[in-house]
Amino acid sequence: MENREPETPERRGATFSHPHPHPHPHPHPPMKLLIDTDPGVDDALAILMAHAHADVLGLTIGAGNVGLGHTVRNARTLVDLVGVATPVFAGCPSPLVRLPEEDAVHVHGADGLGDVGFPEPKAVAADEHAVHAILRLTREQPGLTLVALGPLTNLALAVRLDPSLPQRVQRLVIMGGAVTGLGNTGKIPAEFNIGFDPEAAHVVFEAFSRFDLVDWEVVLRHAFDDEAFNGWLAAGDRRATFFEQVFRTARAFNAKRGRRGVIAADALAMAVAIDPSIVTRAEERHVAVELDGRLTRGATVVDWTDRLGRPAQARIVMSVDQERFAAMVRRALGA
Repeated sequence: MENREPETPERRGATFSHPHPHPHPHPHPPMKLLIDTDPGVDDALAILMAHAHADVLGLTIGAGNVGLGHTVRNARTLVDLVGVATPVFAGCPSPLVRLPEEDAVHVHGADGLGDVGFPEPKAVAADEHAVHAILRLTREQPGLTLVALGPLTNLALAVRLDPSLPQRVQRLVIMGGAVTGLGNTGKIPAEFNIGFDPEAAHVVFEAFSRFDLVDWEVVLRHAFDDEAFNGWLAAGDRRATFFEQVFRTARAFNAKRGRRGVIAADALAMAVAIDPSIVTRAEERHVAVELDGRLTRGATVVDWTDRLGRPAQARIVMSVDQERFAAMVRRALGA
């Protein structure tokens, strides 16, 4: 893992300065979040963060890290853990067009939560489909922040059913992509969430005129020190105990791959969603999704030098305030 940012041909990026460099993480009233997710170990940490800092209107669930049966159950387990009756909506069990070429069982365990063997959760999933819930909740709560932590299948179907959806969302934050091709899938330049359902990502990237993109590369640059993270787990409450259990499989996988530190992809996207002012540098560019390439299907293709002349719809997060990110994670673990 490198700590330097990749070179790009041209930078029109902005460095953000704020009159109050350390705002209180909770606006009043608390921010309203709708989270589309495929829990997943790092999704679990992000969901704990969301409940520690914001008002979570619902969890809309898709397949991705593991199959839909597991991801819905894992969301219910997390709702039990946080002790808040957040509704869980089951969504799409497969990508829009092609069956996925890979899942993330080797990272997250066969059940998606490290194969710890948690009991059957008490929380139950709602009858309403996730796609309908996205459309309804954005009508009832216009101006909410939508956080997409998994493949974009549910969101793509929602925007196809109702093209006015983007106008009702104050902010969309997407964890996905690899902006210079440092992916984490068998299609080397592709990141998992985009690579799982490239057509869905294409639909969403075309439909939203503005979104924040937290890609795999910025995640690697903002890993946490292992010893420090172990200290947070030791100092935390039952949420930390839970996360330490579910994280073992992913941690072992990352260590085997030579990835140093604690990589918290969805947590970083959640931090950007909860407190946009932690972003210290971002690049605004047009980003497209490769659908056809034999070696590159699912890659996020960034027009770094504005050669296509298309509107820059993605605000690509390049760096964040690491101390403030760490403080948000510690709070989510009760440390």
